[in-house]
Amino acid sequence: MVRRMDHKKMGKSNLGWLNSIFHFSFAEYYNPLNMNFGALRVINDDLIDAGTGFDMHPHEDMEIVSYIINGELTHGDSLGNTNTLSRGEVQYMSAGTGIFHSEFNRGNETLRLLQIWILPDQTGYKPNYGDYRFKWEDRKNKWLQIVSGSKGDAPIRIHQDANLYAIELEKNQEIIFEVGKRRQAYLVQMEGSSGVNNESINMRDGLESVEEDLKIKASEDSHILVIEMEKQ
Repeated sequence: MVRRMDHKKMGKSNLGWLNSIFHFSFAEYYNPLNMNFGALRVINDDLIDAGTGFDMHPHEDMEIVSYIINGELTHGDSLGNTNTLSRGEVQYMSAGTGIFHSEFNRGNETLRLLQIWILPDQTGYKPNYGDYRFKWEDRKNKWLQIVSGSKGDAPIRIHQDANLYAIELEKNQEIIFEVGKRRQAYLVQMEGSSGVNNESINMRDGLESVEEDLKIKASEDSHILVIEMEKQ
């Protein structure tokens, strides 16, 4: 079963410096029928103006992954980490028992990123931070695994049975993403447009799949993220 999620019907917020689309209930957008998709709790598609960002604030008991689509993200946290990431690069934060962090756009152009929250398999982990600078060509017309569970072998590992994959699929190219039994996946069309299982998916749209492979054909050059996890 697949279900297209039209970004025009998603929750939205515009604070002037921050313009967001919420794939699931978040902040002032609340829909009790759209709280999560299995362990996937949050996908926020954020546009952050140059010279602005999130001041230091706390999180706990959440696995947080940020995928940079355009621009530069500068991270700081209470563990002493300070790093700047750019297009196609990824940061990970296990909030665990508690961590404070800030996220700023110190660059000269609008920053666009996906902020992804995944529920951990248990609470009370030791807080942790990491980032990874993936080579862009490693996702050219093929799946690049960027995140796995703790038993997986991706460069970034989280405390949940979940996997994240990215791809840049050139126009008219086709690929399949396998979704096995007792598994589900959420696709985000970050850039471009594509056809997925006879659904037309446009930039910033999402698509839910439960136990059904995703047959993808790029209608134009496409940048896609898939979060795959245990069915719940």
